[in-house]
Amino acid sequence: MELFANFPLWAALIAIFIAQAIKVPLHLIATKEFKPGLAFSTGGMPSSHSAAVTAVSTGVGIEHGVSSGLFAVSCVFAIIIMFDATGIRRQAGEQAILLNMLVKDFHRLVSEAKDWSQKGEYEKQKELKELLGHQPIEVFFGGLSGIIIAILLHPFF
Repeated sequence: MELFANFPLWAALIAIFIAQAIKVPLHLIATKEFKPGLAFSTGGMPSSHSAAVTAVSTGVGIEHGVSSGLFAVSCVFAIIIMFDATGIRRQAGEQAILLNMLVKDFHRLVSEAKDWSQKGEYEKQKELKELLGHQPIEVFFGGLSGIIIAILLHPFF
């Protein structure tokens, strides 16, 4: 039953849930497009990864102090996760955009070539996921929301 009293864990889980849930209305406001699937996907505003790791770090800092070794570990972990979200994962998403364009262009070329018109229907390829990483502003607000959520939740634990 100690698991249910683990404040940093609950702060992180709740931060993930809130960050994922808020993506849908924020996207609707920004683009006038309702996409409920955003609640279950990576990428977008705010970063739930950043919200989770900053909520954990904030929770650890509240419970164990910011001078503890555990806080140092959680803080470094948070920095690595947020750096990865804006770097490697974002670049992979941008590469996916280009690859998807190349695949579409290739299929258009194939369908327009008269020699290829007698061949059978080609199997459609699933597009690569383009929304993998985050822009720095998305990571910033994800991190900020994680800190705020942990501070607001602490009195309840």
